[in-house]
Amino acid sequence: MISKEICQRVLTKAVSTGADYAEIFAEHSMNHSISMIENKVETIQDAVIAGAGIRVYKGLRSVMATTIDTTEEGLLRCAGKAAEALSQGRAEISICLKERLYGDIHPVRIVPSSVSNAEKIAVLKEGYFAARQYSDSIRQVTGSLLDVDHNILIATSEGLYAQDRQIRTRLSISAVAEKNGETQTGSCSPGRRMGMEMFESEVDAKAVGIKAAEQAVTMAGAGYCPAGIMPVAIGNGFGGVIFHEACGHSLEASSVAYGCSQFAGKLGQQIANPKVTAIDDGTIPNAWGSINIDDEGTPARKNVLIEKGILKSYMIDKFNGRRMGMPSTGNARRQSYSFTTTSRMTNTYIAEGTDRNEDIISSIEYGLFAKQMGGGSVNPTTGEFNFAVNEGYLIRNGRICEPVRGASLVGKGSDVIMNIDMVGTDLEMGQGMCGSSSGSIPTNVGQPLIRVSSITVGGRS
Repeated sequence: MISKEICQRVLTKAVSTGADYAEIFAEHSMNHSISMIENKVETIQDAVIAGAGIRVYKGLRSVMATTIDTTEEGLLRCAGKAAEALSQGRAEISICLKERLYGDIHPVRIVPSSVSNAEKIAVLKEGYFAARQYSDSIRQVTGSLLDVDHNILIATSEGLYAQDRQIRTRLSISAVAEKNGETQTGSCSPGRRMGMEMFESEVDAKAVGIKAAEQAVTMAGAGYCPAGIMPVAIGNGFGGVIFHEACGHSLEASSVAYGCSQFAGKLGQQIANPKVTAIDDGTIPNAWGSINIDDEGTPARKNVLIEKGILKSYMIDKFNGRRMGMPSTGNARRQSYSFTTTSRMTNTYIAEGTDRNEDIISSIEYGLFAKQMGGGSVNPTTGEFNFAVNEGYLIRNGRICEPVRGASLVGKGSDVIMNIDMVGTDLEMGQGMCGSSSGSIPTNVGQPLIRVSSITVGGRS
């Protein structure tokens, strides 16, 4: 996108007022989406995002400027603004960029931009009408197919010059069912760091639609969940959003570096039940949250965050790593060039345990099976969270019984991971978009079936 020679001149300008580090992050991204509602294609949209962000550091001070003008003149003006804002004296740093090729561990066979809209619409319709035709109680279905071609370039005053191309595809189906005058929604949104081959080998569009509709119909016929403190079995896949939100954000350097985390200063200490091993791994081939390099040019890696209950690592970007005196772990991420990079998750999950699923369920005399989790909120400083349960069932005498709606899980991250006392073997991943200070980024969450021995369930008394 931008030559090494131009980058060298721009970086030299950026450090000219005393910076000890400078970085160029340039991108050219193409987003394509198709949506359906009322049995027809509603929109076909294309968006191009192109520009550059230039960041400079001096010690623990950071300044960033952005521009949509990626000519040499535009970049030099942008670098000049960042340098002027930093204004820490003068510096003479010799910058010599060397290109690094990190390879691609996420091969794409069918680039979405090479596939016609007609072919994409056919895939979307397969999922859409599978949901629409599932039951007479289905009142509405919406669907979308998104593909992203995200190209980035990173050049730094440390001599790095690297590029990466990130292609992702995602199908989303949402269904609304009505019973006895009340409606409930079900959804399913699988995605991968893949092209359209995803629908040949990984995702069955028809099954996606059926899953969304089935959830809606089940919940529309459900009674309300009773409230109380009880054991809860949380399903695999997107159930991992509990760890992601309640604990994962508290392990990011953006919180830890400032002491604004429930887990700050606890490396080497037991923070979870010995049954719990938690990992953030950006190297899983073709996974939704995977990367080759992060947005500072650090190679992706597998980070064991918690091992058998012991805190082993945080997720760290370069700038916050300065404050912590620790190196980057390859977790620097941003939505686009217009956001400042910070520490973020990639594919974060609780690793498989040894407990059988049937034993986890049979161990609960009375409690809740949270088969599918929904959204929620968390305070990273305290770890206090509140999450909706999209699909839940009561457990009685060790058996999964009737569905219940309106359930939520309320608690504190440091408590819930201590109370995870059974971990199954059926690890799966779920896909989501995570919002934080550096924007919205694709992340995987995951876990096998787990049991939380005691947690507050919100519902109706």
